[in-house]
Amino acid sequence: MTSSTAWDALEKRLNSVKKPVSVFRLCDDPDIRDRYLTVRREAERADTYLDGLAKDTDPDVRAVAERQAKDAQGRLMAAQKAYDAHTITLRFQALERQELEDLLAKHPPTEQDEENGNEFAESFMPVLISAASLDGMPEEAAARFMRAWIPADVKALWQAAWSVQHTQRTDLGKG
Repeated sequence: MTSSTAWDALEKRLNSVKKPVSVFRLCDDPDIRDRYLTVRREAERADTYLDGLAKDTDPDVRAVAERQAKDAQGRLMAAQKAYDAHTITLRFQALERQELEDLLAKHPPTEQDEENGNEFAESFMPVLISAASLDGMPEEAAARFMRAWIPADVKALWQAAWSVQHTQRTDLGKG
C-alpha cells in the first residue's frame, strides 16, 4: 500500500504537469518563407552529405564538404533571421476536459453542418481558437481570420487549436 506521503508527492507532480502547447506560424512574406525553406533544405543536404562521407575520404574532399556545410549553415542562419522577423507566432494550449466538453455542448453541429459534412458547428471553431489561445485572441478576431484568410491558412489555424486538444502526454508501456 502506498503511504499518504508518497501519494502526496506523486499527486503534487501530477498536478504540476504542464498542458500541451502548439505553435502556429504565419509568415507575412511568401518570398522570404520560400527562401528560408529552400536554404533549410540545402543546409540539411550539405549536412547529410558530410555525415555520409566515409572515414577514409580524401582530406581535401572532406574539407570542401565541411566548408560547404558551414557556408550552408551561415546562409540558413541569415534566412532564419529574416523568416523570424516576418513571421507571426500564435500559441495554443490544451483546455481542461470539462471546458472543452462545455464548448462542444454550447456549439453542437446543426443539421446543415452535418449535411455539409462538417463535424463541428461553424460557430465552434472560432470559440475554440479563442479559448485555446495563449495570446488572448478574441473570438471575433478568430472568426474574422477564418472568413478572410485563404483556406490553407484557416485549416492550419484550426489544426493548431484543435490538435493540441488531443496531444497525448502519456506512455502506456509495460510496468
